[in-house]
Amino acid sequence: MFQAKRRKTYRQEIISNYQPRFKGLYKLDPKLFLLPSFRKAISENTEESFRRIISEPFPGVFVFKMFQPDFSEKLLLEVENFRKWANETNFTIRRPDNTSKYGVVLDDFGLDIMLKQLMDDFIFPICKVFFPEVCGTMFDSHYGFFIENGEDRDADVGFHVEDSDITLNVCLSKQGEGGEILFAGARCNKHMDIDPKPEEYFDYCHIPGQAILHRGCHVHGARATASGRRANMILWCQNSLFREMQTYEPEFSDWCGQCVHEEKENKSQILAVKRKEMFRIESEAEPPRKK
Repeated sequence: MFQAKRRKTYRQEIISNYQPRFKGLYKLDPKLFLLPSFRKAISENTEESFRRIISEPFPGVFVFKMFQPDFSEKLLLEVENFRKWANETNFTIRRPDNTSKYGVVLDDFGLDIMLKQLMDDFIFPICKVFFPEVCGTMFDSHYGFFIENGEDRDADVGFHVEDSDITLNVCLSKQGEGGEILFAGARCNKHMDIDPKPEEYFDYCHIPGQAILHRGCHVHGARATASGRRANMILWCQNSLFREMQTYEPEFSDWCGQCVHEEKENKSQILAVKRKEMFRIESEAEPPRKK
């Protein structure tokens, strides 16, 4: 409660004093922000229309292009403008997390309304098709932020999961090499500490303008940027009803790599026991051999 009150006061101070560079960014304009192909797929709202623009290079990782180049450029400039204002006024910028020295929480300076509409109207329909167990109902909260990685920015990021049910990660710009995301298997709450298996690793290379969508509990990290910089907009989508339902989750989750592995192991063990029992019964049923 105290943190929420401090955050509200913090944001009110920014909104009262910060002058946006691009006021048009603060209200979602689909035609100006989003690519025609992306808008068309969302308007048709079918799995077939989504499959036309979305690929799945690895189970649970969905890739697609969504933003107009002009939107990405303006968002980068808006973040830079906010940083400049904060520096000139000695205002402390709240970072997205403890590991980020250069990140910015987009919600803090007024972009929260735009991001919520983006989540509700354009991201949720996709999630409802590809993550139905998470998206039986609408997302009810979000956390939007900007990160920057590079030689003179935040370095590599270790393996982690996120406080999101679904994460949208959009590359806004990239110059140089490195900075790939390394995925290492989705995990349910009871298997968070289980090491990934070789087949669960997947490297994703960022491309400017391209978005990826994945579960927040899909373990991943970011490799070091070898040269240049990379900037990304990240949106954590959260569903409180899904989180509550997770406390009643079945013994095995079909999306958790370790659950799937354990279920296969259990089935193999049960099958082995049944085969042994079958052989025992057959041997007992055989007539005694004549001497």
